[in-house]
Amino acid sequence: MSDTIHSEIKFNIELDENRVPEKLTWSAQDGGVQAEEAKAIMLSIWDSKAKETMRIDLWTKDMPVDEMKIFFHQTLVAMSDTFKRATDDEKMSDTMKDFCDYFAEKLELTK
Repeated sequence: MSDTIHSEIKFNIELDENRVPEKLTWSAQDGGVQAEEAKAIMLSIWDSKAKETMRIDLWTKDMPVDEMKIFFHQTLVAMSDTFKRATDDEKMSDTMKDFCDYFAEKLELTK
């Protein structure tokens, strides 16, 4: 019988008086990350009982819009990679990548 290993990722969100995030930090001891600052977090959690995705999307009020566009693009690219690994559906993954290219082009993220 194997021993269970536990790993923890923590997010700390500092809010202003209107509950708007001012500072985001995260820690993952197993990854050697301790209170690293971030400007945005997008977290999706699958609820298998309800068959729906629960989400937490946070960004600090000083997150620049140009960086938010890059963040979204990189997240979409990563999702297409994850989709390929999780489903082995190369055709749909390639279609998603095509959209990512289109997204980057329309936002003028490509140089």
